[in-house]
Amino acid sequence: MVQSRTNTCNDLRIGDAGKSVTLCGWYENIRKVSKNLAFLILRDFYGTTQIVIEDEKMMAIIDDLNRESTIRVTGIVRERSSKNMELPTGEIEVAPTDIEVLGRCRYNELPFEVTRSKDFDENTRLTYRFLDLRNPEVKSKIVLRSQIISDIRKAMTDEGFLEITTPILTCSSPEGARDYLVPSRLHPGEFYALPQAPQQFKQILMASGFDRYFQIAPCFRDEDARADRSPGEFYQLDMEMSFATSEDVFSVIETVLPPIFEKYGVYKTAGKPPFRRISYFDALETYGTDKPDLRIDLVSQDVTEELKGCGFGPFDGADTIKAIRVSSFNASRKVIDKLLQDAEVISGFKGYWFRIGEDGQAVGGISKFLAERKDSLVSKLDLKQGDFVALTVGKRNEAQKAAGVLIKILGANAEGHMDSSRYEFCWIVDFPMYEIGEESGELEFCHNPFSMPKGGAAALDVEDPLTIMADQYDLVCNGVELSSGAVRNHDPEIMIKAFEKVGLGEEDVKKKFPAMYNAFCYGAPPHAGIAPGIDRMVMLIAGESSIREVIPFPMNKNAQDLMMGSPSRVEEKQLSDVHIKVVEP
Repeated sequence: MVQSRTNTCNDLRIGDAGKSVTLCGWYENIRKVSKNLAFLILRDFYGTTQIVIEDEKMMAIIDDLNRESTIRVTGIVRERSSKNMELPTGEIEVAPTDIEVLGRCRYNELPFEVTRSKDFDENTRLTYRFLDLRNPEVKSKIVLRSQIISDIRKAMTDEGFLEITTPILTCSSPEGARDYLVPSRLHPGEFYALPQAPQQFKQILMASGFDRYFQIAPCFRDEDARADRSPGEFYQLDMEMSFATSEDVFSVIETVLPPIFEKYGVYKTAGKPPFRRISYFDALETYGTDKPDLRIDLVSQDVTEELKGCGFGPFDGADTIKAIRVSSFNASRKVIDKLLQDAEVISGFKGYWFRIGEDGQAVGGISKFLAERKDSLVSKLDLKQGDFVALTVGKRNEAQKAAGVLIKILGANAEGHMDSSRYEFCWIVDFPMYEIGEESGELEFCHNPFSMPKGGAAALDVEDPLTIMADQYDLVCNGVELSSGAVRNHDPEIMIKAFEKVGLGEEDVKKKFPAMYNAFCYGAPPHAGIAPGIDRMVMLIAGESSIREVIPFPMNKNAQDLMMGSPSRVEEKQLSDVHIKVVEP
């Protein structure tokens, strides 16, 4: 077997001068000095090496090539006269004795400069993703993803978990999002579904006697795209533990994740266990969100009693008024107005403000309505000279949401209120089991129908459904929800009682979840689990704002794979084989 190369484009150093080597890679760029002298940059997966062209024969080969062609260069390593110490190979160059074309680029014009691909619009990048991925900056995020997943696998194995893969073709299951359906050729009119998550399978594994399971699981949900959510498919660190409580799950996650965030993250500090635990309702009341960014030291406080009926129209008869105190924030009126406008665009609710002036009086914004309320506000909010106060108003959930958006915006813009150099984790706990659906107006599961209600069967028997808490939890990092998890409802009788509350009887449960219900009837252990999103973790670790930057072949915002041309029409015969007829809208 002939070795196609002796070295990569990141190998050679000054000590290799005089050696005969063979390199393979992409012709990235060239700088011509004269008709017989040019400096070519050769790039492979590992780095770049300068090739110096000094004769007509070699120049003729290069002149016939377009950039991004792949070539093999054989030549002699020598010391560069003009060194570039910023490059690992910057002290040497290779003088070729032979250049062979391995793969010709047939286009004179590229859709973008490979090393500047991130400057171009996303659809162009995704159409030519194979070129985009050649950009070392883009490629590095995919390499990082691989390294992170490798370390996660090792850490989970070290914690005693067994990696088990679960089916991709399964049955449709009501798990909160739209399914991707796959028609069956052998069973006309029937459909498989791609799994929204391996939820039922992993719980059945616990009932099957497996003690600790995990996998890097592909999940499929027909959802709209967001910056932190890719449409179509995503991956999660799916795990489940038998004979476990939430404390056992917390211990594993707090052991596995912080070292990985510290090792690979753009920030080298990650929160140490135990992570802070915040109840769902406290999170909404204090931070205006169930995904708080604890790097920000701002909180919201209820000032309804202090400001209700103060003479300012929006506050008269208000249900809830929230205040956020920001110390030493002396921004101009123009800046403040812009920040409040930005918050209104995001939350849909208007914000108001005032500050404490040098004389200790309220000034600016709506201060003229606060003269008689100033002392009570100073006492409630512990206000001092120079403090800025942002205010939101509305129904409780509206005022909380608006306050949460303002906390995030003010934290990022008011100096000294956000430590952006670390990863800060927290657990959100004590979620309500049920809620009144906004669209249906009826009782619905709030979060996860498979969760164990706190208090078990007794709670379902005697408590108001809207007061029942579920033994479930969310993992949040820097304001991003990484995962939801729960202690599972493993008792068939409690499961039936839980579903009866939302109008589903025993037969409905058996029909919707036949395998899991049946498995639990044969003696299931108490079990708990969680599934942090791999894509979101890598996005945070890499310091990227879009999840698509850390996925090798992502879809665009419209759930299209522009490179492959998916989704696409199929031939009539293919539709006939699976007993499908397309009805145009």
